[in-house]
Amino acid sequence: MLPLEGIRVIAVEQAVAAPFCSSRLADAGAEVIKVERPEGDFARGYDAAARGQSSYFVWLNRGKQSVVVDLASSEGRAALEELIAGADVLLQNLKPGAMDKLGFSLERLRKDYPALICCTISGYGDEGPYAHRKAYDLLIQAESGLASITGGPDGPSRVGLSIVDIATGATAHASILEALFARTRTGKGADIRISMFDVMADWLTVPLLNSEDGKPPQRIGLAHPSIAPYGVFHSKDGKEILISIQSEREWKKLCADVLGRPDLPGDPRFANMVERVKNRALTDKAVGDAFASMTRDELLARLADADIAFAEVNTMADLSHHPHLRRIAVDTPNGTVSYPAPAAIFVGEARRYGAVPAIGDHRDLNETPRARKTS
Repeated sequence: MLPLEGIRVIAVEQAVAAPFCSSRLADAGAEVIKVERPEGDFARGYDAAARGQSSYFVWLNRGKQSVVVDLASSEGRAALEELIAGADVLLQNLKPGAMDKLGFSLERLRKDYPALICCTISGYGDEGPYAHRKAYDLLIQAESGLASITGGPDGPSRVGLSIVDIATGATAHASILEALFARTRTGKGADIRISMFDVMADWLTVPLLNSEDGKPPQRIGLAHPSIAPYGVFHSKDGKEILISIQSEREWKKLCADVLGRPDLPGDPRFANMVERVKNRALTDKAVGDAFASMTRDELLARLADADIAFAEVNTMADLSHHPHLRRIAVDTPNGTVSYPAPAAIFVGEARRYGAVPAIGDHRDLNETPRARKTS
């Protein structure tokens, strides 16, 4: 038995953040009913990379049932009310105020369904000057300052995936699990509000505190603002290898066993982390010159023997064939799609992952458990 079997989630969701959360709930056994507009979640049209279907949608909607509900009609609103009445969790990320206008204010829902766990995802929360702004992943990357510390010296850059949406979905997932656990003791639901801006601001605590201390992070590409050497160096045959030196012991080991320069730690310019960061250009040149004298295979062997942390700078093509990549196979309307497995491994508990739904594949809205409405 999966841990969330018997839990019903109504997901009035679109795009990425909320679907990320509800897909994880579905993986754990929850019955997730995805409420879609007649034309479907707009993320269905983002691309056609997964057997002619959206890669985003195929990734984030496995194991769910799709119900088409026209919330602009009184019949549709009545159908959603019936679904909510039999639910344990209501998850939604419509634009700010949309649910209120439809008659589903959180205040009313909490009164009518006191055991219901409501999780609302928005761009900027309920209060403040930006509360009613639309928000998407890249907009929050820019507004939060994340883009300003991402990329290289030439200018700000987008993180190469939807990091704000994913972080927000993961936060919602953890919060809903907390609320479900609390409800087993209190019998009461919860009203959870999560803003994408708040999630990113939380994740940006370290660069923010450094900036407020007068040391704003600089964009330095594949390097670290407060550690050196920590970055990419090229082998004799042009391969990119990233190393990370976290301690003085590792620095001495690198110099002696990989670079063939046991004298470097005795140089005052390289004697400790503060000095190496201050003299980053010289530090990187010393490492880079040594790396450029050896082939990729020779360097990897030396780094491994010296127990130095390193990685090759891979592409998506490299990831596709990576020896550590675990995959799952998921059924979709257009056939089976294979993609990376969820990270959590429950030892001794093999997981099966449900199919990706076609629009409206679950049509019987009367298949709801006994309503939990309290008069």
